[in-house]
Amino acid sequence: MARLLGGAAVILSLLTVQAVSADTRPTPPPHPLSALLGTWDGNSEDGRFLRITYQFTANGTALVEIISPENEPNMTSLYYVDGHHLMLTHYCSLGNQPRMVADLPRGTVTRVVFAFLDATNLASPTDPHMHKLILTTQDMDHMTQIWTLSEDGRETTHIFTLVRQPS
Repeated sequence: MARLLGGAAVILSLLTVQAVSADTRPTPPPHPLSALLGTWDGNSEDGRFLRITYQFTANGTALVEIISPENEPNMTSLYYVDGHHLMLTHYCSLGNQPRMVADLPRGTVTRVVFAFLDATNLASPTDPHMHKLILTTQDMDHMTQIWTLSEDGRETTHIFTLVRQPS
């Protein structure tokens, strides 16, 4: 009986420690791009429809962006703070994952410019990959994204004009 009670006490103490540690997790600072949360619909410059959704993951420390272009595979980007920088990892339908970096924005964010840092699954720097992103918010419900594709030393921009959808 003593062993049974001792075992129960150990299990109870472990459960208590786990519950306490879950309740004492630090609250992360607000994500600099939290104003983007929700669903945005828009068009590319050639008129193709796309939908972009934003949601938090990892206790609010990372913002997940899912880009759903009409009749094309979805792509996912992850935005997160790393020290004094805002980082972006873009999981592209081209099969590579460029990482980009921007200065950490302060206050109300109206424009963020991401520059290429490096990429995984990029055999050569001349292979096609996303190389730059400019996010511009005109107001709380209107946004423009300008993605720059680099291939063989040439850059091509793709412009998305987006409107927030009611939740």
